Amino acid sequence: MGDIVGKPGRLMIGKHLTRLQQEHFIDFTIANYENASHGFGLTEKNCKELLSYGIDMMSGGNHSFDKKEILTIFDTYPLIRPANYPSDTPGEGLFQTTLLGKNLAVINLMGHYTMPMVDNPFTKIIEMIEKLEAEGICHIVIDMHAEASSEKQALFHLLKTRVSAILGTHTHVGTDDFQIVNGTAYMSDIGLIGCRDNVIGMDKEVPIKQFLTGLKGHFDIPRKCKKILQIAVMQISEGKCSEAYKLKIFDDNRVIKTEAWLD
Repeated sequence: MGDIVGKPGRLMIGKHLTRLQQEHFIDFTIANYENASHGFGLTEKNCKELLSYGIDMMSGGNHSFDKKEILTIFDTYPLIRPANYPSDTPGEGLFQTTLLGKNLAVINLMGHYTMPMVDNPFTKIIEMIEKLEAEGICHIVIDMHAEASSEKQALFHLLKTRVSAILGTHTHVGTDDFQIVNGTAYMSDIGLIGCRDNVIGMDKEVPIKQFLTGLKGHFDIPRKCKKILQIAVMQISEGKCSEAYKLKIFDDNRVIKTEAWLD
């Protein structure tokens, strides 16, 4: 799952995730936490809440450190932040576990365009993949948190055949390019979980004013909104993705399923 945006996103996960895991035989659930606490960062309270709904681990992005308490909880909960932050930055960019007798690695990576100053994501990921391959780990899922779709697509072409999936986050707007090429699943952006009738999950008034006047304001989560949950479901075996689809669950009970195309 992509960016969880505030309370509306948390409510949708609490309402639907357990049922989705049962209906679609989901063994492991990954989500992005960076907007989970009122749109900016993650509190320990909301971390516990989301994990209690059945999320197994969470990745971050440019808002990972907006709530300073996260500095003290990386070692307590299954959380990662972009791996290409400087080495002295708290937290790790790689999560590893054993699932159904197989080693699974989840990597969080962040692009350069409009993002905080970080190390080169492309050289960093090559270094990480080579190390995992040397350890015999082939089940590798990457959350590429980036503004530019070109960075995400370039990463896909750089790593296809070598990783199981590259799923984009950050823009909050879901893209229609879910595909599987040479065993690697790819989508430029999964899309947010939260309000769907405003602007990227935030109240529309501030961004509209900013576009009209150039004056910035504080983005806020709407008190009332129409909501959506978006999730990518993948079948991965021996490091290769063989089948994938995306589900969009609306708060009016509509469900849209889109199959990934296979090349």
